[in-house]
Amino acid sequence: MKNVIYVFLAALVLTSCKKNDFVNFSGKITNQNSDSIVVANGQKGYQRVIKLDENGAFKDTLKVDDGFFSLFDGKEYATVYFRNGDEITMNVDAKDFNNSIIFAGKGAAESNFMVKTTLNQLEFNKGVLAMLELPKADFDEKLNSYVSGFTSRLENKVLDTAFVSLQKNNIEGLKAQLTNMHDEKMYIKNELAKGKVAPKFVDYENPKRETFSLDDLKGKYVYIDVWATWCPPCLAEIPSLQKLEKDYHDKNIQFVSISVDKRDDYFTWTDMIEEKNLGGLQLYANEDKTFSEAYRISSIPRFILVDPEGNLVSADAPRPSDPKLVELFSSLGI
Repeated sequence: MKNVIYVFLAALVLTSCKKNDFVNFSGKITNQNSDSIVVANGQKGYQRVIKLDENGAFKDTLKVDDGFFSLFDGKEYATVYFRNGDEITMNVDAKDFNNSIIFAGKGAAESNFMVKTTLNQLEFNKGVLAMLELPKADFDEKLNSYVSGFTSRLENKVLDTAFVSLQKNNIEGLKAQLTNMHDEKMYIKNELAKGKVAPKFVDYENPKRETFSLDDLKGKYVYIDVWATWCPPCLAEIPSLQKLEKDYHDKNIQFVSISVDKRDDYFTWTDMIEEKNLGGLQLYANEDKTFSEAYRISSIPRFILVDPEGNLVSADAPRPSDPKLVELFSSLGI
C-alpha cells in the first residue's frame, strides 16, 4: 500500500512540475486582421505563431523565459507579460485594439497593467513636446502627476514583485530622460538664444587633414549637422541635406557636417563620405566634446544655424527634411 501511495505522490509531483513548465494561452480576436497571432521576444530569440480558427479563437501552450513579449495580430501590437505556470485568456476586437483588449486568468494582472500603460502613454505622448517648452515648475507638475499615477497602479498586490521592480525602474528612467530633455530645452532657450554668440568648433579636420574653425566661415550663414555614421536618423537626413546643398550652392550659406564618430570609426567616416558622395564641408570632431557640450547635445542628429557675424539664429534648427527649414532660410533672405 505504501508503494502505491509513493507512486501516486511521485506522479502528482511530476504532474505539478509539468503544469509549471509552460503558459496556457487562449482567447478570441473578433474582426481579426490575419489568420494568426505572433508572440515574440527579439532579445531572447523567441517567436511563436499561433493560428486562429475561422471564428478568431486560438489556444496554445508556450514554453517561455519569464518576461515581456510583443503580441502582433498582423496590424496591431500589444505588450504582454508571461511566466511559465500562467493560464491567460485574451479577448480583443481588432477594430478597436487598444481600448478593447483584456486579459483574464492566472497571471493576467501584469498584461492588463501594460494595456493601461500603453493607453496612458499614448495620451501622455500627445502633450510631451508642448510640455518640454513649459517653465520648470509647470513641467515638474505635469511630469510628477503622470509618474504618480503610474506608481499608484503598481500598488496592486497581485502584481509580480519582479515586474513591479522593473516598472519602477522604467518610470524613473522615463522621468530622468524627460527631465534631461527639459533642462536641455531650457538651456537652449535661455543660454543659446537667437542673437547670442555661437559656441565655436576650433581646428576640426576634413578628410584631407585640413583644419577649419567656425571663425573661418564668417561672412556666410552656417548650417551645421552634428551626426555619426552609426546613427540611422542621421543617415536618413542625408538625401534631404544633399538636396539642400544643391539648391543653395550659389547662396550665402555654408553647409557643415561634424562627425562625432569615435577614433576607431574614423575610416568608416571617410569611406562613407566617398561612398555617399557627401558634400558641404565634412569635419571630424576627433572625440573633442567641447562643441557638443556647449550646445548640450545629448542626441543626434542635431542641426544648428549661425548667422554671418557668428551669432546664433537657432541652436536647435529644423532638420533638412523639415519644410520649416526652407521657410527659415527664406525669412533670412538666404
